[in-house]
Amino acid sequence: MAAGASSFYCIPQAGAKSSSRMRFSRACRMQQQVSLNNDNNTNNNLNLSLTKSQQAFTAALDLMPGGVNSPVRAFKSVGGQPIVIESAKGSRMRDIDGNQYIDYVGSWGPAIIGHAHPKVLAALADTMQKGTSFGAPCLLENTLAQMVIAAVPSIEMVRFVNSGTEACMGALRLARAFTGKPKIIKFEGCYHGHADSLLVKAGSGVATLGLPDSPGVPQAATSDTLTAPYNHISAVEKLFHLHKGDIAAVILEPVVGNSGFILPKPDFLAAIRKITKENNSLLIFDEVMTGFRLAYGGAQEYFGIVPDLTTLGKIIGGGLPVGAYGGRRNIMEMVAPAGPVYQAGTLSGNPLAMAAGIETLKLIRQPGSYEYLDKITGELVTGILEAGKRAGHPMCGGHINGMFGFFFTEGPVNNFADANKSDTDKFARFYWGMLEEGVYFAPSKFEAGFSSLAHTLDDIQFTIAAAHKVLSNI
Repeated sequence: MAAGASSFYCIPQAGAKSSSRMRFSRACRMQQQVSLNNDNNTNNNLNLSLTKSQQAFTAALDLMPGGVNSPVRAFKSVGGQPIVIESAKGSRMRDIDGNQYIDYVGSWGPAIIGHAHPKVLAALADTMQKGTSFGAPCLLENTLAQMVIAAVPSIEMVRFVNSGTEACMGALRLARAFTGKPKIIKFEGCYHGHADSLLVKAGSGVATLGLPDSPGVPQAATSDTLTAPYNHISAVEKLFHLHKGDIAAVILEPVVGNSGFILPKPDFLAAIRKITKENNSLLIFDEVMTGFRLAYGGAQEYFGIVPDLTTLGKIIGGGLPVGAYGGRRNIMEMVAPAGPVYQAGTLSGNPLAMAAGIETLKLIRQPGSYEYLDKITGELVTGILEAGKRAGHPMCGGHINGMFGFFFTEGPVNNFADANKSDTDKFARFYWGMLEEGVYFAPSKFEAGFSSLAHTLDDIQFTIAAAHKVLSNI
């Protein structure tokens, strides 16, 4: 799929549609195949009560730092206390107070087929009967590895780990070992996990909390990490000139999801690929978010740019903890025990994550999946931006298939500095208004949104109607 098929637009401009189209009836059939597990269509949380959530979070504050196990969940960016979830099914979540929401977070990306899909649950139930973890090879690892290698253009061998952070750590260590060079280039606002060397202008949760970096990270850990603005190729060229012969790799999110949704400019990824080849450096695509979401082969299939190494997570575990990194065989054969670059993990390749990932990939590779995601997500973003326009709010946004975002600024948004211009207070009012209407977005302006095959056309229309109501009142 060509890069020009993506959509990012500022109101009043209409949203460009993807070039891969399909008949409306086929889109509906695809949706019906995967969303039979949705709850009823009652979403409006009139007189929203969060008493039980507030009580639970107050108790959590005494048990866990900030009351959560990942910072963005604390609602610091939007104010108030977070809601505590009891269950999720299809496109919807229910909190412990009984309020129901159409969910556009999707567990931060894994739930591309919807929550608690019956085929995934059945695979997990069958696998659990045989044991939950062996600490030894299992056949399911081979199956998922074969599926990943067949799907992702850059991957000839793959190593499964337990998180996206772990995947990026392993990929960068491998890149340095393979090239014999010390330095890494990353982009401002791109998040690649919480390893010390990567907590430099990292976007996402770091930006949400207003932390420039993180205390506890020694200067020595970041001294070989160079940063540039996303979509700014001349800044990258300058870094290669200043540090000639020392740059092991460039790592980036091919579509940014941790500063909100930001598309690469048409020539940006190709230019990065060219400059890394010219300098005998590796190109690493962090596809923890975009992998299997923008296309079955990820962003590299979508844009037609093949990196040297790729990191994955989220979707390949079907909602269970997982990560992976892979690439060319001659690079990956340096990983222990085949080679000298050490990496290990007690639960890596555990049978539950492998089983859930296999079933998820089987479902999303069915014909029409990505066309359906493009259709509903395009309608969603266009509808929200049109609602903003009618209410007099400067907004911009866009989508590729099942990934999207919007900003409360005129735009365009090409990098983290642009994203930071988005009106934080207005986003917070919009967020709480939508929550009261029964729609759950990510509680930060610096996060992308995710649709799923379980979202129905009624879900999209309900969300757009709610956005019209909320945006006209903030």
